[in-house]
Amino acid sequence: MKTMLQGAFNRKIHTASELATLLGGFPRKKRVVMCHGTFDIVHPGHIRHLLYARDKGDVLVVSLTCDEHILKANYRPHVPEDLRAMNLAALEMVDHVIIDRNATPIENIRLIQPDFFVKGYEYGAGPLPPRTQEEKDAVESYGGEIIFTPGDVVFSSSAIIESRLPNLAVEKLALLMRAENVTFADLRRTLSDVAGTKVHVVGDTIVDTLTHTELIGANAKTPTFSVRYAGKTDFVGGAGIVAKHLRAAGANVAFTTVLGDDSLKDFVLDDLKKAGIAVSAVIDRTRPTTNKNAFVADGYRLLKVDNVDNRSISDRVLSRMVESIQRTTVDAAVFSDFRHGIFNRGTIPTLIEAIPNGVFRVADSQVASRWGNILDFRDFDLITPNEREARFALADQDSVVRPLGSRLYSDARCKVLMLKMGARGLMTFRGHVELPSTRAEFFVLDSFVDAVVDAVGTGDALLAYATLALQETGNSVIASILGAVAAAVECEFDGNVPVTPEAMLAKLGALESRAEL
Repeated sequence: MKTMLQGAFNRKIHTASELATLLGGFPRKKRVVMCHGTFDIVHPGHIRHLLYARDKGDVLVVSLTCDEHILKANYRPHVPEDLRAMNLAALEMVDHVIIDRNATPIENIRLIQPDFFVKGYEYGAGPLPPRTQEEKDAVESYGGEIIFTPGDVVFSSSAIIESRLPNLAVEKLALLMRAENVTFADLRRTLSDVAGTKVHVVGDTIVDTLTHTELIGANAKTPTFSVRYAGKTDFVGGAGIVAKHLRAAGANVAFTTVLGDDSLKDFVLDDLKKAGIAVSAVIDRTRPTTNKNAFVADGYRLLKVDNVDNRSISDRVLSRMVESIQRTTVDAAVFSDFRHGIFNRGTIPTLIEAIPNGVFRVADSQVASRWGNILDFRDFDLITPNEREARFALADQDSVVRPLGSRLYSDARCKVLMLKMGARGLMTFRGHVELPSTRAEFFVLDSFVDAVVDAVGTGDALLAYATLALQETGNSVIASILGAVAAAVECEFDGNVPVTPEAMLAKLGALESRAEL
C-alpha cells in the first residue's frame, strides 16, 4: 500500500521541461495556475493560498525552491526538497509539482507560461518588491496575469518550526535511503564487513576525570562552595576514545600518541591494552599526561581543572611519531587533533607526509578553546568538523550552514565533509568522487537521539563508524547514517564509552521499525 501511495504522489512530480511539454504552450484550452514558494512546513496559510489559486483555473502547478537556494535562515529547509514535493503532491487540489533548480521562478514562468501566477497577500500590499516586479514582468511578457491571494493573516513556516521543531528524522532517513538505493540490510552488512579493517589513530590522549562530591554548603562571605569528596573515575578520552570506538566496532587498531611519565600514563596504557589496541606511546618527561578533571556535585559540574601542556612536541618526539606512522601498515589513518602539542602548523605537514601512499586519510580537529584549524588537513578523504570549527576555519560567523559547508568543502579539497550540527544532526557534502558533477552536493540527517543522557563524545563515535563505513564502501550515505547512529547511541549512555555493534544493530532495528510504519 505504501508503494502504491508513493507512486500516486510521485506521478504528479515533474521537471519543468516535462511539464511544459505536457501542458503545451500559451494560450491553451485549460487555464493553468502556478504558485511558487519554499513550503518548508505546509501550514493553513498555504492550504488557503492553494485553494484560492486552484479556483482560478483548471490546472494547478506548484513549484518549490530547491534546497540549494534556500538561504533565508540557518538550518533551512527543515524538510528536504523531495519530501516537500511529495507533501504538495499529496494534496488533492494540486495537479503538478516541480522542484525549481533556479534561484528564482522567472525561468520556469517563461518556460511553463501559466495563465495566472498567484502570490500571497503580503506581496501585493503596497509597492511591489523588486523580485515580485520581475515575476510580474515575466508573466505579462507573454500575456499572463499575476494575482494576489486576498486576506490579511500571514502564516510563517519558520515561526512554526522555531516554536516546536517537527521531528522528521525517520521520514528524512527513509527518503534519503530510497533515493540512494540504500537499505537497512546494506547498513547491517557494512557493520559486519568493517570488522578487521586496519586503522592507525594518531592524536592527543586525554584522561577525563570525574571527581564526585557532595555539596555541604557555601560560605556566606565569599562565593565558595564546600563539598565532601566522594571518589573519582578516570576515562581515556581524546584520540584514545576514538581508538576504542574503532576497536569496539571490530577494527584492528594501532594508536600513536604522546604521554607524560606519570601514573596516568600507566592507566592509559593498561586501559588500551585491555581494549586490544596496539599502542605506540612516545613518553615525554617534560610534560604531563593531559588530564581534564571535572568536579561534580548532585549531577552538576561545579569546576573543571585541566593539567595540560600545549607546547609543540619536540623534534625528537615528532621523529618517533613519523617512524610509527611510516612503519604501520593500515587501511586508514585517523588524525584526531585536540591541539595539545602533537598537531600544529609546524608538525602537520611532516605527519601527513609520513602516511603511506594509498592509505585512506581522515581528520578531525576539535578546536574548543584552542587554535586548531581543520583546513590544516587539506586533500583528506574525510573530515568531520562541527559548525563552530567550520566558522573558525573560514572566519565566518554570518553565513547560514549550507553555503558555509560548501565553502569549507571547496577550501579543504576533501572528498567527503561531514559537518556536525549538534542536536540539529549532520550535513554531508560530497562531490566528484561519487557524482558525475564537480559541484558539492549535500544531504542532511537529523539526530536519531531518543533521549539525551550524556552528549559528551558523540563526535568521536561518529568519526569512528563513519571512517570504517566510508573506507569499506566508498558510500557517503551509508557512512553518514552509521556515523549518525553511532552518535545517537553514544548520547543515550552515561559517559564516553565505546559504541558496540550490538548497540548499533539495536538502534538500526528501532529506526527500521519506525520507517516501515
